[in-house]
Parts: sequence; structure tokens; C-alpha cells
Amino acid sequence: MKYEISGSTMQTVSIDLEAGETVFSQTHAMAWMTDGMAMNTNTGGGLFAGLKRAMGGGSFFVTQYTAERRGQVAFAPRFPGTIVPMRLAAGQSLICRKETFLCAEQSVTLEIALQQRLGAGFFAGEGFILQRVTGPGTVFLDLSGEVIEKELAPGERLLVHAGHIGIQEPTVSTDIQMVRGFRNVLFGGEGLFLATLTGPGRIWLQSMPILNLAEEIARHMPGNDSGRGGGAMGAGVGGAVLGGILGSILSSE
Repeated sequence: MKYEISGSTMQTVSIDLEAGETVFSQTHAMAWMTDGMAMNTNTGGGLFAGLKRAMGGGSFFVTQYTAERRGQVAFAPRFPGTIVPMRLAAGQSLICRKETFLCAEQSVTLEIALQQRLGAGFFAGEGFILQRVTGPGTVFLDLSGEVIEKELAPGERLLVHAGHIGIQEPTVSTDIQMVRGFRNVLFGGEGLFLATLTGPGRIWLQSMPILNLAEEIARHMPGNDSGRGGGAMGAGVGGAVLGGILGSILSSE
């Protein structure tokens, strides 16, 4: 298997497969493929596997693409961002946000991961249920905006605004910390809590959480009280656009 990632803000990954090789993705991810690529949509391991994947923000069904002869299949994220390829050794895992998985070799396992701390599940911005990808094999993960990779030393902490955590190694623990200062809480715009990531391990941060983008678009929609005018028709069009964006987000979680 060979691959090439193309583009800048709207990337695609093109995967060249030899005869008999297989990759799989969640539904609605394939962009194009050459003739001779067999598709097989299934639950990826039975009803229980499909339910667990759906709980983790993925699709109930997965689609496998098997090359009957040498060919190519390409996948594209649904929002602007960066495709991150990861080569995982046997048993090596990564913890990801719900909407992060794009596609992978057939040998990679996609399952749910649970937050170990109650407060982190409520207030850290990621929820209780995340995705876990486990090797061996190559997996392609989709983060929103630009990607910043950091290596945390043992005991080193990083405070992160909710939504900017993309991927982390299982050795990195997630907790919460209350924002200090009365004025910071009321007027700082960062909320009441920040996520606290503690090393050792690597983390991948994303610069543009999709919910932040949706909120900013909504703020500038015609007819919004904080906007600058706009009639009923403008509000209707704006609502339709925002509804499509939010619908895409909810359908991918």
C-alpha cells in the first residue's frame, strides 16, 4: 500500500492498493476510486461492533475497499483540516476525538475508549466516549485546521481549551482545572474549566474545532441579534446553512 496526501485546507488522501489489499472507512468518506475496486459495506464485526463504533462517534456501518487488481481509492474529510497518517505497531494505540477517524488498513482496529475521570468527561470538552485505534497498520486521522504536535515529559502538564485536543497517546492522562480569577471566568471567554493533559506522551492539537467554526458562522448570520441587519429571507438562508453544518457535525458524532 502506498498513499499520497494532497491539498492544503481541503486535503484528500489517495491510496494505491495492490490486488487483494483492503482498506476500510466510515460511511460518506470515499471521494473517488478506480475501476476494479470492490466495495463491501457491513457492521465491521457484527451488531455489537457497530453499536460500539456508533457510541464512539463513528458510523454504525463501515465500508471496505478491496482491490481486485492494482487500483486507487481516495478519501476526503467533510471539513477543512489536516489528514494525519499514523503507522501503528502491533498493539500500539492512539486515543482520538469522536470525529477523527477517516480510514485505515484492514488490520487496524477501531473501537471506543472511555474517559477514566468523571470530571474530564463532563467538562473537558471531549465527552465520556472517545475513539481508540490500534495497530498493526496505517491509519489516517482527520484533525480540524492546522495540527500542532507536542511531546509531554513525565508529570508535565498542558492546559488546553475544550475542543483543541485531537489525538493523544494512552499514556497521557486528561483531567480538568477550573479557570482562576472571577473576571477571567465571567469575561475571559474561555469557560469555567480547561482540560489538563499530563505526560508522558505525545499529543496532537487542532487549531480550529468544528463547533467553534459553527458558532462563529452563526454569529455572523443575517437575522442574528448580534449581526448587522438582514431580513426574513436572509435569516432563512442562514438558518439552512447553519442547520446543514450542525447536522453534519451531529451525524458524525
